[in-house]
Amino acid sequence: MTCHSPNSVSEEILEKTKKHPCYSVDAHNTYARMHLPVAPSCNIQCNYCNRKFDCVNESRPGVTSEVLTPDLAKEKFVWVKREIDQLSVVGIAGPGDALANWEATKTTIEKIKATNADVTFCLSTNGLMLPEYAAEIIALGVHHVTVTVNALDTEIGAKIYKFVSYKGKIYEGVAAAELLSKNQLLGIEYLAKHGVLVKVNIVMIKGINDQHIPDVVKKVKELGVFITNIMPLIPAPGSAFEDFPQTSMKDINDLRNTCQLDIQQMRHCKQCRADAIGLLGEDRSQEFRMCNRQIPEIEIPKIEEKQYKIAVTSKYGKLVDQHFGHASEFIIYQGDGRNFQILETRTVDKYCQGMEECDRDEPKRENTILSVQDCDAVLTMRIGHHAKQQLMAKGIYSVEYCDTVENGLHYTVSQLAKKALL
Repeated sequence: MTCHSPNSVSEEILEKTKKHPCYSVDAHNTYARMHLPVAPSCNIQCNYCNRKFDCVNESRPGVTSEVLTPDLAKEKFVWVKREIDQLSVVGIAGPGDALANWEATKTTIEKIKATNADVTFCLSTNGLMLPEYAAEIIALGVHHVTVTVNALDTEIGAKIYKFVSYKGKIYEGVAAAELLSKNQLLGIEYLAKHGVLVKVNIVMIKGINDQHIPDVVKKVKELGVFITNIMPLIPAPGSAFEDFPQTSMKDINDLRNTCQLDIQQMRHCKQCRADAIGLLGEDRSQEFRMCNRQIPEIEIPKIEEKQYKIAVTSKYGKLVDQHFGHASEFIIYQGDGRNFQILETRTVDKYCQGMEECDRDEPKRENTILSVQDCDAVLTMRIGHHAKQQLMAKGIYSVEYCDTVENGLHYTVSQLAKKALL
């Protein structure tokens, strides 16, 4: 396979690329990668996408079994690196969009760089925010960026994207496709000119963009893209395209052969999950779920005996595995940090149904917060900024955690006890 090597790319970056399993066909059976799911929010709605944070058995982009904070992501990296010596690449690929969650993405990379300066970082994005963050990406030392570009033609793009959310405004139809395409191309050109190796992903959707893809490939080649990856549509249940047929690999490979004349084609893509770990063909993500890790026993500061009341979001009472806004009930625990008992289960109307509805149902969110107003803390997998602020205003401490309920309760009380000593 002949590599397209932009003049501005340093030999050091090209050397690292040889160990990047997505950019080098020779590396995918030798070097491992891990995706850190620290970016849950997305700023566009693709008609082929339906992101599920807790879907264990699916392997496709946008799926993860857990969402991590930057601190937990660093902890997970240290754990995986200790167990998988050939880990060479850390990527952020969702489950939403890396740039729609830029602070979490940036902080995660900074924390891991401080732990291991040799790791290669990459991120995936829809490109909407590239013009705003491209310079920061480069300054952060990220030299491999994947951008999903499904169309240049705005009429075609309007069939693929339901809406685009940009700087507080919602765009739909041709206007959405035009804005997205403009920002994608500006960002790609900027990155390529500044020595970043850009990979462009293209989802092939029969009857919509399949005839248009060669034009996309030619254009991104002009902008200095390193490699393109034409991928089959995987119809996601619940998405607008759920009844579309999955694109056949024969059609994919025929199109790759055509586009190979313009630019090198990635042919070993596994369309990985947002929490994928290991070699491309041997995903070990479930082995490395945070709830499976060994953690040291938490020492609880000795203060006057107190009974804490804690509301927990958990599907089955075993793991802290639900977003605060997705919970339809809270399990109320009481204990002193060592021993706990279940007091009751409280049913609530969940106020977050997904990206479009979340944060719009203020009355339901207020009722949910009122339902736990007698608690000292809420223990949850993840919580939105507004809900966290509203809880804080009522003196309720919120703890984001992904582990067993038992460990989470001990950890929450340790944090409450430390706060009391301040």
